[in-house]
Amino acid sequence: MNINGGYTKIQKLIDYEFSDSALIIRALSHSSYANEMKLNKHDDYERLEFLGDAVLELTVSEFLYREHPEMMEGDMTKLRASLVCEPTLAYCAKQGLDLGKFILLGKGEDSSGGRNRDSIVSDVFEAIVGALYLDGGIEPARKFIERFVLTDYEKKIEFIDSKTLLQEIAQDQGASLEYELVEERGPAHDRDYVMRAVFDGKIIGNGIAKNKKAAQQAAAYEILKKLASHSENN
Repeated sequence: MNINGGYTKIQKLIDYEFSDSALIIRALSHSSYANEMKLNKHDDYERLEFLGDAVLELTVSEFLYREHPEMMEGDMTKLRASLVCEPTLAYCAKQGLDLGKFILLGKGEDSSGGRNRDSIVSDVFEAIVGALYLDGGIEPARKFIERFVLTDYEKKIEFIDSKTLLQEIAQDQGASLEYELVEERGPAHDRDYVMRAVFDGKIIGNGIAKNKKAAQQAAAYEILKKLASHSENN
């Protein structure tokens, strides 16, 4: 996707038109792209990511303080950490925006799978927050965060923590829990992994993702949904 097509489409997806289009282009630009294009050393997303990280923490903190008056400081801190961590932000970016396809990467980084790497996708997500803040102030940044991070945040955290939750259930019930690699699909630079989770030798969940850990999370989440459905029906 070319630069103009990328930043034009993503503006439509986030329902915000930048007054300074250079900001959104910078937010999407990885250092490998900036180096390859011989751009200024500050023309990648890293400084915007730094700013966006602070805006994200403030917005999530305010949301939790406002929406959960019963919650103690320690619990709010833990919940905020779960919401602003790399896996959660990468999940929000991929599911809500398919952000990877808009990132501007150097050829080497792109061919090595950087477009789907959680660390890069989450960084770009934070850089977009920073760009929104600089371009329009706190309100467009807040709306972006509320839409893509805080909407249904309980389900997002459950998905991200699904392996941990399922492991705790297995331990409580004395049940076995195993993960198996079923299949690898696609070329090395753009591979999909299919994982199977087997709970107590009977309940099976399948997951597919760009790395094995994420595929395991998806498989575990499928089992959690089946366990919840079984509990509701009994």
